[in-house]
Amino acid sequence: MIIGTTKELKNHEYRVGLTPDNVAAFVADGHTVYVETGAGVGAGFADEDYIAAGAIIKDTPAEIFGVADMIVKVKEPEECEYNLLREGQILYTYLHLAPNAPLANALIEKGVKAVAFETITDEQGNLPCLRPMSQIAGRLSIQEGAKYLEKSYGGRGILLGGVPGVERGKIVIIGGGIAGTYAAKAAVGTDAQVTLLDINQNRLAYLEDIFGASVTTLYSTEANIVKSLKEADLVIGSVLIPGGSTPKLVRREHLKHMKKGAVIVDIAIDQGGCCESSHVTTHDDPVFIEENVVHYCVGNMPGAVPHTSTVALANATFSYGKLIAKYGLEEAAKMNEGIANGINIYCGKCTNKNVAQSLELEYTDVYEAIK
Repeated sequence: MIIGTTKELKNHEYRVGLTPDNVAAFVADGHTVYVETGAGVGAGFADEDYIAAGAIIKDTPAEIFGVADMIVKVKEPEECEYNLLREGQILYTYLHLAPNAPLANALIEKGVKAVAFETITDEQGNLPCLRPMSQIAGRLSIQEGAKYLEKSYGGRGILLGGVPGVERGKIVIIGGGIAGTYAAKAAVGTDAQVTLLDINQNRLAYLEDIFGASVTTLYSTEANIVKSLKEADLVIGSVLIPGGSTPKLVRREHLKHMKKGAVIVDIAIDQGGCCESSHVTTHDDPVFIEENVVHYCVGNMPGAVPHTSTVALANATFSYGKLIAKYGLEEAAKMNEGIANGINIYCGKCTNKNVAQSLELEYTDVYEAIK
């Protein structure tokens, strides 16, 4: 198989789809790998590293899209890349299609075989390719939230850990999945008061066992959310429906009850965000203020730490990519249900229920589509 990776185009996105180690492994299996010049520089990988691993360096993305059977990226294609996609080409990347109808329609129109990292599952039904980025985003959410609580950014001027004789800051985390759990780990480390809400009682019990008295767990009801928002200095939104649009648990009317200068970090913004007032921001312009509440809604948070993120992502995604390259997407999907769950669009058909429901597209069972 001919495999290609290109430079990411999203604002301040320095991650890269393949590391030199990935390239070496693909080449050892008999595949040909093309890498766009400079694609890995932001993550700490020079062209020379890829050449030493056996890659062929090309100057433009068009040269790679034009010949590659499988394109391995980190983020979804930008609009300027849509026309580079080819019928039957495998696109292996994060897609987050639920809030992005133009991309979904382009993939359908182009007849692409689009495999989304975020919906690949393991044998336990977990999301192994999403997990490392959720871990990083969770930790980063506290780091960024603490910064934007500073007065110069429009925040309340609160030090989360406080000092002797001064009340500690209050952090509220909505969603106790991987991102929420890692946000809680980082939050506890600041010595702030931490409250975590989730709708899964078993998950709440598990988190209480982990954190003990360091974190207050609450069942997620609207009453508990509103009560927590009123007291919060920093709110982390970390709710996930795999492939689907995120429910708007923090509504615009709730903002009026929050403290002036409180901060919301909406980790879920890739899937539309769990705050009604959220919209995607960039690392260049990461925050906006609405109803006196600072919103941080960067759509590619882990891109801020590209070396860590690239290696962590490659560790999670490479084994699935290797299977696809060896057997082809169709056979790999029949062999591995997790890969089948990752196929969101296949040759003009939407094969993910949550994406289809979110975008009101006709849904086709993936095994029906690939047979």
